[in-house]
Amino acid sequence: MLGVLRRKVVSSASTTSLFLGQCVRKSLHTVGPAISSSRIPFAAAEETSLLTRQCGHARNFSQLVLPGCSSNLRPERGAVINLWSSATLPNWSRPFCANSGDQVDAVVPFMGESISDGTLAKFLKNPGDRVEVDEPIAQIETDKVTIDVTSPEAGVIQKFVANEGDTVEPGYKVAIISKSGEGVEHVPASKKPSEKAAPQPSSPAEDKKEEKAKPQVETIPVKEKPKESSPPPPKRSPTELQLPPKERERRVPMTRLRKRVATRLKDSQNTFAMLTTFNEVDMTNLMKLRTDYKDAFVEKHGVKLGFMSGFVKAAVSALQSQPIVNAVIDGDDIIYRDYIDISIAVGTPKGLVVPVLRNAEQMNFAEIEKTINGLAKKANDGSLSIDEMAGGSFTISNGGVYGSLLSTPIINPPQSAILGMHSIVSRPMVVGGNIVPRPMMYIALTYDHRLIDGREAVFFLRRIKDVVEDPRRLLLDV
Repeated sequence: MLGVLRRKVVSSASTTSLFLGQCVRKSLHTVGPAISSSRIPFAAAEETSLLTRQCGHARNFSQLVLPGCSSNLRPERGAVINLWSSATLPNWSRPFCANSGDQVDAVVPFMGESISDGTLAKFLKNPGDRVEVDEPIAQIETDKVTIDVTSPEAGVIQKFVANEGDTVEPGYKVAIISKSGEGVEHVPASKKPSEKAAPQPSSPAEDKKEEKAKPQVETIPVKEKPKESSPPPPKRSPTELQLPPKERERRVPMTRLRKRVATRLKDSQNTFAMLTTFNEVDMTNLMKLRTDYKDAFVEKHGVKLGFMSGFVKAAVSALQSQPIVNAVIDGDDIIYRDYIDISIAVGTPKGLVVPVLRNAEQMNFAEIEKTINGLAKKANDGSLSIDEMAGGSFTISNGGVYGSLLSTPIINPPQSAILGMHSIVSRPMVVGGNIVPRPMMYIALTYDHRLIDGREAVFFLRRIKDVVEDPRRLLLDV
């Protein structure tokens, strides 16, 4: 049977792909117990067929050596291919392949399970620029993150085959890279391809020739009609609203991230029965703790001690005491989460992103500060991944870094509550019967009143106030 198949491959190169696919499937039956079906997945036949269609070199081989098979079959042309070679499998699954050996295509990478397309935001390089392997050449903007399109090989960008603003999907060709740099038109960065060359001034000799070539035509002077004076603009009454002219307005399309944020926030308002409760926190003890140990903290952990770690630990303690705040409504059921993933709202120039601290109940102060700093840096760089923003059972938003005194934050669906932090302001407070200045902060909890009653919400906020005002409670668990 293998001999018949071998003769078919030699006689007709067009059936090579069929032969390779059949050989893998039939080998499962002919080799016997030496090869189990679990060791040879059928996906290998599909990848082999794909390889033959794209690269066209598999027609030179007529023998397949499979795991568990004896290799005493005679090769037709002295070449042996191993389907399971660890050196060749990564090349087959590589998403970049071209028919020409000198040119490769840069395509849009896989963007995540929940993302089907994106917008080509901008090119980071120009045609004619030299790029290295995995160097970003363009950026794709999605509903959640910004993804880089990288160069599959080192070479020179020959041309772009997509335009900024195009909607692209994974696998969409963006640019063609020439490994050798041949046939590439070098375009300086300051010169755009759409610029047209300025017309060159003609020489005086050419102008005289053109004048001689033109026939002399007698011109009759035309009497100009007196210009009619334009009517004066109508006078507007003092009560009439005067709108600014349209020329003073600019219309800019919304980015995908901004549209996604707008949709989710409006859905949150339409879905949840949101209610906000407030309290105020005396920050004296937490600020003293930070001042006393900030140098030792940096020396040991290599990161600064901030206020966010204290509020995250306080939120964890409050969520453990009021588990309904960590729950969520799903249809007619309530899902109680036995883990605490806290989302941290971060404002970036491109929009609001909410990375997640996983298993915050298992973190100490140093781990929280390190994780927050790393996520904030990625958020500003636009390098957050989908996994780093997925999930979350509770959100903390710190508007105080921008100077906000008081606000009512909006719930981040599908969560049920969000804590709002605000700026620290020195205010006169009564302490021990005396009026003294204290650094105070307003805190706000917006919650879904369908699930959380006012009693639990107030107790939750009160627990955060108690822990922040006296961090020793965390050590004693009281």
